[in-house]
Amino acid sequence: MFHLPWHIVLPTLLGTVLVGALCSALGTLVVRMNLSSLGFAMAHAAFAGAALGLTLSAAEPLWFALIFSGAVAAILGPLADASRMNADTILGVVFPVTMALGLVFLYTAPSSGIGSGALSLLWGSVLGVTMSQVAWLGILSAAVAVLLLAFGKELLALLLDRKLAEAAGMPTRATFYGILFLIAIVVAVSLRITGGLLIYALMVLPASAAFQWAYDIKKVFVLAPVLGVGSAFGGALLSLGADLPIGSAIALSATAVYLLSIAASPKRRRPR
Repeated sequence: MFHLPWHIVLPTLLGTVLVGALCSALGTLVVRMNLSSLGFAMAHAAFAGAALGLTLSAAEPLWFALIFSGAVAAILGPLADASRMNADTILGVVFPVTMALGLVFLYTAPSSGIGSGALSLLWGSVLGVTMSQVAWLGILSAAVAVLLLAFGKELLALLLDRKLAEAAGMPTRATFYGILFLIAIVVAVSLRITGGLLIYALMVLPASAAFQWAYDIKKVFVLAPVLGVGSAFGGALLSLGADLPIGSAIALSATAVYLLSIAASPKRRRPR
């Protein structure tokens, strides 16, 4: 697919790089807080919302993706607190519900779930990105960077020990809820590129790979987006070169980065 016009390829490559940086940066929080299931739940909530948008023949189904993923973020934190259960357990309940809704909406969509729009929700689309969407991704990337820098102290305290941070007077609950909403937004806007079934790979794998290379959480926050960009860009090139769904190609690329990081990790050579 490298024969495609440059005005089509360029937005895809730029959008892929931004999505790689966004997802992996927030993936550091997901991995460190043992919320790996969050990627599954948010991705499938966004997928269900976008599928509903297709069913309703909405002009922009991704607005429904944003609403659904935001609703999951709004429910998840308070439900975990009220039930006194781990958030990961609540996610295990949310995941099959959102996945089932997504498949039901696709089945009832006018295209009967087999149109190119429906398939792009599942696997992502090389042709589905415009420069205006790249601009929005750039704005969101800048906003996420500012938020991470502005609330870095609170985030680090929450990552190290939530109870101690709460005892020190930090607004841990509000910070945690804010993380959930931020992840919901990033997942929804990334859906067009990576697809709903595989976006969690880009959120979890680069961040997990970064933890193989660094002990300092601050270094992980820097390294994870670098690995995420490399994984996403490599996946985009693989997709264009081999004519593969871009979401699948990115997932394969991220998996390769993760496995190589494990194999070459300095932590494996650490004397016991």
